[in-house]
Amino acid sequence: MKKSSFSRRKFLGASILSTAGLSLLPQLGFGSQPAQSPSQSFETIRLGFIGVGRQSGGLINNLMKVPGVEVIAGADVYAIKRERFILRVKKNYTDQGRTAPEIKVYEDYKELLANPDVDAVVIASPDHWHAMMAINACKAKKDIYLEKPLTFTIKEGQDLVKAVRANGVVLSVGSMQRSAPNFQQAAAMVQKGKLGKISQVLVHVGENPHPKPYDLPAQPIPAGLNWKTWLGPLPELAFNDELNPAITLSPEQNEKVWGAWRWYKETGGGLMTDWGAHMIDIAQWGLSMDRNGPVEVIPASGDKPLTYRYADGVEMLITTFDEGRQGVKFIGEKGWIKVSRGQYETSIPELGLEKKPENFSFTQHYPDFIESIRRRKDPIVPVEIGHSTCTICTIGNIAHELGRPLKWDPIAQVFPGDAAANAKLHYEYKNGYTL
Repeated sequence: MKKSSFSRRKFLGASILSTAGLSLLPQLGFGSQPAQSPSQSFETIRLGFIGVGRQSGGLINNLMKVPGVEVIAGADVYAIKRERFILRVKKNYTDQGRTAPEIKVYEDYKELLANPDVDAVVIASPDHWHAMMAINACKAKKDIYLEKPLTFTIKEGQDLVKAVRANGVVLSVGSMQRSAPNFQQAAAMVQKGKLGKISQVLVHVGENPHPKPYDLPAQPIPAGLNWKTWLGPLPELAFNDELNPAITLSPEQNEKVWGAWRWYKETGGGLMTDWGAHMIDIAQWGLSMDRNGPVEVIPASGDKPLTYRYADGVEMLITTFDEGRQGVKFIGEKGWIKVSRGQYETSIPELGLEKKPENFSFTQHYPDFIESIRRRKDPIVPVEIGHSTCTICTIGNIAHELGRPLKWDPIAQVFPGDAAANAKLHYEYKNGYTL
């Protein structure tokens, strides 16, 4: 199919995208393949990557395994990462026995968005850039795979939801646990009432989940890194290599740790948004609260953990449980279900899942994104779900920062009558940036 033909069909099919898939239960069968489009064998989707650091490596590998996908462009503010991106992509083509096209790289992601050969973008930048990059991609009519958490602030998420729907693009959120059969089974059993009335949901996102103030000492900015652009709308912060761990190409040495920007409140949301975007996501899914949420959030105090209360009395506790691994435990009047990566356990034998932990894969998340582009449908995690999950994570951080219980209106997405809390829904962009 010629490129112009696909673009025209993409335009004509945009109206199919509505207010997101309404089904609460998984769209994919447990471990099943996505339905195949009649034109899948000859329709090529060309991807551009925005942010080509550590997270992009796995995304490149997984997406290039999907038939009909080509990676043709990348953007990053760090020159050495752009060089590594070209090498990684070319190696993938070689390993697959394919001839690599010309791989274009840019420092300015807007130049990538202006490339007419790019059909869709994969955004794996630091969180504070997610909203602006994704909104600009919407305006450029590019479909989007956006890493979690969806946005840095709740206001950004609200605006991104509007931009996705106004422009008729596909946006898939990187909450890939929803594509794994063990998490699908857990959510389905809870939604179907197999545990009876749910009283509590225990969610473990990690120790010391809230972000801390930025306190890293200043270090020299490495050659090839546009630190001013990396900061973007953030207040001026000193560079430290914990935010951009060193890499080399010869000899090859990749990042040994994740960028520490995620642990500081000026640049990230801590474990609450880093792992909460995965585990709180599953809790919300099981409770059928994807487009809703709790009505109160109570910060941790003494031996009482951070607690969310829903209108029906269910409580979600951010706490450790059992062996302490990151995961979710649904507790109902008939029993419990516990789920984490590579694990599924239940106190009710007939609710079990006959799969070995090594088969609890979420690799179907990536074909789902590509198939959503081809069919002009919502993916398994559309923008509204990503925003809802991210919002719940963020209001937990706001309650912690203010040190008091907060009432929350999950439909209006405000703290009713609480000016101090509502001031935390966004922050003032610096350096001339606007949302």
